[in-house]
Amino acid sequence: MENTQDNNTSATEVLVGEGPALLELHADGVAHIRLNRPDAANGLDMAMLKGLHEVVTRVHGDSRVRAVLITGEGKNFCAGGDVHMFLSKGEALPDYIRVATSYLQIVASMLMRLNAPVVSAVHGFAAGGGGMGLVCSSDMVVAGASAKFLAGATRVAMVPDAGVSVTLTQLVGLRKAMEILLLNPVITARAALDMGLITRVVEDDKLVEEAFALARQLAAGAPAALAATKRLLWNGLGSSVDACMPEENRMQAQLSGMADAREGLAAVIEKRAPTFTGR
Repeated sequence: MENTQDNNTSATEVLVGEGPALLELHADGVAHIRLNRPDAANGLDMAMLKGLHEVVTRVHGDSRVRAVLITGEGKNFCAGGDVHMFLSKGEALPDYIRVATSYLQIVASMLMRLNAPVVSAVHGFAAGGGGMGLVCSSDMVVAGASAKFLAGATRVAMVPDAGVSVTLTQLVGLRKAMEILLLNPVITARAALDMGLITRVVEDDKLVEEAFALARQLAAGAPAALAATKRLLWNGLGSSVDACMPEENRMQAQLSGMADAREGLAAVIEKRAPTFTGR
């Protein structure tokens, strides 16, 4: 993705200007979070997870924020967890996964609980617990016409996290969620729109412009009313999301210690079909 600096806003305050997660506040009240590991397809390693936690926490504590926009630098929005990092952990992977999943769940939960509406702008791939997790915990999602979506967890012998086991089902229905999570199809932007996973599809070269326009429209709304409405909608499934997250964490850590998980991660890196044994 090209530089996402907004040329139409005269005053932009850089709140976090370096690191794996960047944050700018525009004069119209739009907080712009930028995933900034372009060389790794914005994959979520521990530094990125901690960076995301930091910027979302700053947004949460800033009363000037009226809407949030999340974009990814480089060719992809977010390719999920960093599989190279996962595989490098060897037998220590369950401990790493337990902490990483906790950070991701906190970020997803905070996005749902923010007073400000959250818009994600997806280009390239939104995949895995990171990509799909951010999509499913955003209030609105705008995708470029060539964007693609992939769950991917069971492909590496793990389970969905970031509350996706609940939020995805609410968005697309049980049968479609089963298909997405068990078979891991690559979903086009148009198909994602048709099934209710995302809000809008726009031309690729208009993605940032259209996403900023939507964020500004939300920022210009009645903040207390939007926050209350958002809270009512998320609270409708909030208890089930909160209840599922500890079980997602436990199962993710348990499964990541099995040989099948290491085989799945290696297969993704080596671009081959995995051979799972159930061990």
